[in-house]
Amino acid sequence: MTQITASRLSGIHAATVVPMTERFAIDETRLAQHLADVSRVPGIRGLLINGHAGENFVLGAAEKRRVIEIARASVPADCLLCSGVNAESSLDLGREAATAEDAGADLVLVFPPNSFALSHDPEAALIHHRHVLDACNLPVLLYGAPVGAGHLAYDGPTLRALASAPRIIGIKEGSWEIAAYEEHLRMLRASRPDFIVLGSGDEHLLTSYMIGSAGSQVSLAAIVPNLVVALWDASQRQDWTEAMRLHNLLYPLSVAIYRDAPGGRATARLKACLALMGKLPSATVRPPQPPPGATEFARLRAALAHAGVALNGSGHGA
Repeated sequence: MTQITASRLSGIHAATVVPMTERFAIDETRLAQHLADVSRVPGIRGLLINGHAGENFVLGAAEKRRVIEIARASVPADCLLCSGVNAESSLDLGREAATAEDAGADLVLVFPPNSFALSHDPEAALIHHRHVLDACNLPVLLYGAPVGAGHLAYDGPTLRALASAPRIIGIKEGSWEIAAYEEHLRMLRASRPDFIVLGSGDEHLLTSYMIGSAGSQVSLAAIVPNLVVALWDASQRQDWTEAMRLHNLLYPLSVAIYRDAPGGRATARLKACLALMGKLPSATVRPPQPPPGATEFARLRAALAHAGVALNGSGHGA
């Protein structure tokens, strides 16, 4: 089994996007460049690929494997690669985890199936993760879904039960609500002191760092990695004046990407940011998501400018 220590998961890990052509195929050349660019920013400790930002839910099995292969070939050897795995069927999930290991991932992040949003027997979550543990030898991260996602967000007893498995080493804690984040942090640390809790709500990174966090897997770091790393570093120094300054720079951008209505638009908006920065030729996302509209581009342009980001492209559709 790959040994992943708390120190390797500490700090900032960027959740990257997958550039697409106008016909919705993966643009492999631009994907490799995106991964290489982000991973080489000083202070970026690793990448989360095949996550929400990476459109895991609309990629085929062969495409997800290809993303891992391209990442492994494009990033520094010491860059930690975490691949999201997602499937409605636990059998398919196990196969995806085994493929991730074979393709070169260092660990996997297990997303709950969308069917859990309606309701599910708590045992179903245990069974789902058990199939991953049986199918591969990699360490596993849990995904703590936003509290607004209904039953996708595991309750305390389920989290404790999942965390009792030794190879489940931590959680991407994305409750997106700071009270729930702190409750889970305290509960998981009390039940298993070595358990790694990553504060991964892009809108409240500063608050989670003040309360306590081992680091973050966040898509904001795929857009402005230097600022997110600087926020983490200031927090580690307990330089709260500097941390607050950086938070104020980042806050409008986090709202424009993650909070502004309509919801569920983060991936499209992340790509729009990269287009505005001249790093992608377009903000193409796979259906059923529509491309970013003029209002979204305008908000993102203003937020990037507020953060001091150079705008070198107009953005397709801007």
